[in-house]
Amino acid sequence: MRILLKLSGEQLGYDDNGKGQGFDVERAKWIAREIRQTLADALNHGPTEIAIMVGGGNLVRGVFFEHSPEIGQTTADNAGMLATIINATLLGDIFRAEGIPTAVLSNVSMPQIVDDFTYRRAESHFRKGRVVILAGGTGRPLVTTDTGAVNLALELKCDIVAKATKVDGVYTADPKIDQSATHIDQLSYEQAINDDKIRIMDKAALGMAGDHRLPIVIFELLQEGNIAKVAAGEKIGTRIN
Repeated sequence: MRILLKLSGEQLGYDDNGKGQGFDVERAKWIAREIRQTLADALNHGPTEIAIMVGGGNLVRGVFFEHSPEIGQTTADNAGMLATIINATLLGDIFRAEGIPTAVLSNVSMPQIVDDFTYRRAESHFRKGRVVILAGGTGRPLVTTDTGAVNLALELKCDIVAKATKVDGVYTADPKIDQSATHIDQLSYEQAINDDKIRIMDKAALGMAGDHRLPIVIFELLQEGNIAKVAAGEKIGTRIN
């Protein structure tokens, strides 16, 4: 089983009214321990390889500048990609400190700071038993890290994309606002794309996954053991396929 875990930047930040800001070392250490346990548990049900695509929203997002006409969209998106590199390099050090063999690769070339991503280099790290943290999205503006996650999952022949969120899957409405909202266990790609109420993932990412029949699991990150459950193929969160 090869998994691509999509982590938003906000999940690496200090909680501030539900929006993570900065880089929370303790949160990152907790995530590292969950990954370490997932790899240990995998010995019971077969080898597990993990790639992690990180966002940058805890530091900067391209959309932060949408009301600043002085800053072009390409520049704003480039700033967002740089934020993902900061997150990935910090997370890589924390993983290694927690005893997890880890490589960090970037689709934005910054060789003094991080190794460039290539398919062959990533495969080599997988063969050596390393977790591969991916930075820089696709390396191009106008593309979200959700779409970058699906794109790289396909390139790396991952079996599933696991998108970590603050809630335990997709609901018929926002459960924090509508108490009658019910949990959805499974969705088709078409339902997820066509229902405007479902905003759990970028529609372009969902379309790409649907074209290639790549399953996506939406699950709650901050629940102990959830990453391991995804790796074990247990029923958790909402599955889109």
